[in-house]
Amino acid sequence: MALSPYQQLEQEFRRLHAFRGALSLLRWDAAVMMPRGSADVRGEQLAALETEHHALLTTPKVARLLERAEAGASQLGDWPRANLREMRRQRDHAIAVPPSLVARLAKATSRAEVYWVEARKAGDFKLFAPHLEEVVHLVRDKAALLGQARGLAPYDALVEVYTPGISTADIDTIFKALSRKLPGLIHEAIALQAERPLLPVAGKFTVARQRQLAVEVLKAMGFPFDRGRLDESEHPFTEGVPGDIRVTTRFDVGDPFSGLLGAVHETGHALYDLGLPLEWRDQPVGRDRGLALEESQSLLFEMNLCRSRAFVRYLRPLLEKYLQVSGPEWQEDILFRHLIHVRRSQIRMDADELTYPVHIMLRYELEKRILDGALAVADLPEAWNESLEQRLGLRPVNDVEGCLQDIHWAVGHFGYFPSYALGAVIAGQFNEALRAARPALDEEIAAGSLAGVLEWLRDNVHGVGARLPVKDLILHATGKPLTASAYLRYLETKYLEAP
Repeated sequence: MALSPYQQLEQEFRRLHAFRGALSLLRWDAAVMMPRGSADVRGEQLAALETEHHALLTTPKVARLLERAEAGASQLGDWPRANLREMRRQRDHAIAVPPSLVARLAKATSRAEVYWVEARKAGDFKLFAPHLEEVVHLVRDKAALLGQARGLAPYDALVEVYTPGISTADIDTIFKALSRKLPGLIHEAIALQAERPLLPVAGKFTVARQRQLAVEVLKAMGFPFDRGRLDESEHPFTEGVPGDIRVTTRFDVGDPFSGLLGAVHETGHALYDLGLPLEWRDQPVGRDRGLALEESQSLLFEMNLCRSRAFVRYLRPLLEKYLQVSGPEWQEDILFRHLIHVRRSQIRMDADELTYPVHIMLRYELEKRILDGALAVADLPEAWNESLEQRLGLRPVNDVEGCLQDIHWAVGHFGYFPSYALGAVIAGQFNEALRAARPALDEEIAAGSLAGVLEWLRDNVHGVGARLPVKDLILHATGKPLTASAYLRYLETKYLEAP
């Protein structure tokens, strides 16, 4: 019996999934295992696979099959119909930007990345500025083409690349609520901390012992080491596909928490990928529902659940067992207050849970102004410094602490930053719904059991895949539309609690 157009499309996208998996593992190997001298060879391999992936997706055969399948879409069930929608979205993105622009942007970002590194070494934004201008010019062209293809405003088209289903209007509404509440919360939290000075947690903690600790915590979270790995890299990340997932972290012998919490964060991503619907794992509808939802899963574990008093009750004896620590500075209350310590910082990557969204909102406003021409690239350092001073009362002393600290714009990732703060907001909403569904959750966490968390996420988030738009998924999971309310309630309770 001949396959229907839709069934033929499933076969084509099954091949595309295999290419994605190969690309992912080659990137993991490059960061974790590959000899440094092999970079050129790996670059050729990645380019060849990416070119073939794009060619398969944009072939006229796929276009014809999509048209025929869409003509008969009313005969399909909910999952296949959603899969067809996601196939169309991927195809539209692939053909919207001509190969000539893709090539020019690839060259420009490659060049800009090199000069970003040089500018950071020299502490001089002017070395980077002309190359960033070229990237911005090309990203504007890309945004216009994507917007035309998707029926969106240019900046919305860039946001959709990372978080489909979320608009600039949604982001503006949420960020407005955060801007009203966070400054006061930050001030009150810092004042409250000053009344309760912390004992320093200091020592040397070997990587081997920290790794043993992390492995035990990840097992409690439900990470399957028979289908995944924990390794080390310069910057923590998650790669792979459902069924073969790789997470990395970076251990610091002077800090017993950064490597552990980095592993927890990345495992949140991994558990999402591993929990996607098995029967659709090689199809677009079986993928994650965008970067903001991905971030919500990592932040739910790292911030909401594992920077909690309940988790500290579970963690403290493990610290004694694996790191062989003791003393008053290792008491539960002290450890918890270390994990939620608030400190204003110029550097986004050093920011705590409460101040981090402020850094994201700064970048969001600046990148919109750069793209629409309201802010010249040459004026970025001063605009950055003024905005940070206004928002956090800090002024960077140099460009490295200011607008040169992130690589995202150098590599053309405009529209990416909002997903970080949106992920935190979504995590806060999931956290509230999860706790309502499992009133004894803190007791479960304190006992080292996160199975109930994973069960709720499998039912309400992971197992949905990309079948629902992100706002519908949030409504389905929590019974409420996406807002900042639950997140702000969570922050206020956590950071302004009585001693």
